Amino acid sequence: VSDEIVLNILRDRLGEPDVTAGVILDGFPRTAGQAEALDALLSEAGQRVTAAISLEVDDEAMIQRVAGRYTCGSCGEGYHDDFKLPVQAGVCDKCGGTEFKRRADDNAETARARLVAYHAQTAPLIAHYGALGVLEKIDAMGNIDEIASGLGSIVERVS
Repeated sequence: VSDEIVLNILRDRLGEPDVTAGVILDGFPRTAGQAEALDALLSEAGQRVTAAISLEVDDEAMIQRVAGRYTCGSCGEGYHDDFKLPVQAGVCDKCGGTEFKRRADDNAETARARLVAYHAQTAPLIAHYGALGVLEKIDAMGNIDEIASGLGSIVERVS
């Protein structure tokens, strides 16, 4: 989807009464150009980004996380080769299904290519939002409860 379409959708959505307290965007903006366009859009409405959260993860750990994930083919329960295996090998803990699947792009090669794109296109957002004084970094190498707590604290603080 083009940046123009996304920005028009955001412009329309930000005009709705249920978002007057704010919104959380996940996955947008991804580039410096998108960030600048978002800043301009928000400025038109008298708003601004109050926090940009960077989940900090080691590249090799990210590759391991992506390449090891799979799901139950029946119910979609998530598993991982290293971090979350079914209690009984080959049987889903949730529904008892025995068919498992992996996304075609959940492999080390694709993950590495995504990281190259990330470092080239998305990483400049760190500098952009750092310069605006709204960058928040979370060590996403910890356990999920710590990460969730950190995210919750940031959202609560800027709400």
